[in-house]
Amino acid sequence: MFTVRGTKKFLDRVGRPDPDPPASSTVLGDWYANVLFWRPQVALFVNASTFVPVLMPLAPASGVVGRFPAAMVEVFATLGIDPRFVDAETAEMGSVVLAKTASRQVLGVMNELVFMAEHTISTGRSDPDDLAGLSVWLANTIVGPISRDDGHTPLGALQNRVAEAVGG
Repeated sequence: MFTVRGTKKFLDRVGRPDPDPPASSTVLGDWYANVLFWRPQVALFVNASTFVPVLMPLAPASGVVGRFPAAMVEVFATLGIDPRFVDAETAEMGSVVLAKTASRQVLGVMNELVFMAEHTISTGRSDPDDLAGLSVWLANTIVGPISRDDGHTPLGALQNRVAEAVGG
């Protein structure tokens, strides 16, 4: 079971939040989600513990949370994440709980990631149709709240969490 903590814009399109969500059983914990009003609309998911982003099509909004694990698997595979870890995470994602956001820090990182994504698209350095590729590019950018031990990037933080989980 995992928790998706959505912004008001996201929850308005996807569903009602649980007022008292249980703790996620996945290693990575909660994911935050927001809607980007690009054409077509995009959902941005960001992991609360590593800040790894996953961009995916929003439509149909009612099924976006159910499609999220597959989009995460695609991004993690491109990032070279250990398949054993990916399989264990997705196995725990059999059910999902929606909740309201609870961390201004994660929301701030989400805003910064959106700014970087829109800038790289507007300057022609990224294809707006390649959401997985854009997610990978964002995972390799420096994010302030991530420690030097994690290389200041979401990918570095994710790699450290994977190494702790699979022992390598």
